[in-house]
Amino acid sequence: MIVASLLLILVAVVLLVVGLAGGSSVLLAASIAASLLAAIALVVGARQAAASRAAAARVDPDATEERQPPAGRARRGGANSPAGPDIPVQRASAPIDADDTGWRQPPGSPVAGANPDAAAAGDAAVPADEPPALRISPADAALVAVLDAEVQVVDGRPRYHLADCPHLHGREPEPLPVAEAVRLGFTPCARCAPDDALLADARPR
Repeated sequence: MIVASLLLILVAVVLLVVGLAGGSSVLLAASIAASLLAAIALVVGARQAAASRAAAARVDPDATEERQPPAGRARRGGANSPAGPDIPVQRASAPIDADDTGWRQPPGSPVAGANPDAAAAGDAAVPADEPPALRISPADAALVAVLDAEVQVVDGRPRYHLADCPHLHGREPEPLPVAEAVRLGFTPCARCAPDDALLADARPR
């Protein structure tokens, strides 16, 4: 259309020159008509060119989706890459020093917060020749737990005893502060009743 408008302008100029030279009003009118047609053709051509540029600049949505990576998939090594599945890692407990002289947990005294079923299983592991535990009130047990008097314990056995307890005959007891024995889970022997003796000595006379 732009080429056609240029040709019409050229024709209009020629008709204008010839009409002015010959004094022909018909040629002058034809020159004006050619000029109008050229202007119309120029406007139409400009609009077509603008529409072509807009169509070329318009991005095809389907082509954009094909070029763009799917949502949630990041570049390899990118900061937004999704985390992989959690892999369970087995954490080994800290090794026990060979020179450690700490006491092993006595049978029948599970650690605090353990499952009650585990506590029942621990009671079943108490040796058959072990004396029963002394029953004392919670208040007396709290008093005993802060005393620093020594009691006798046998490693791997759940009770603590007085030094003259008959149950210690033929065994290898070791002294231990009663507060530490209670903290480790040992319980008082019912045969020698160490808590009764310790509380009697601790009470003012």
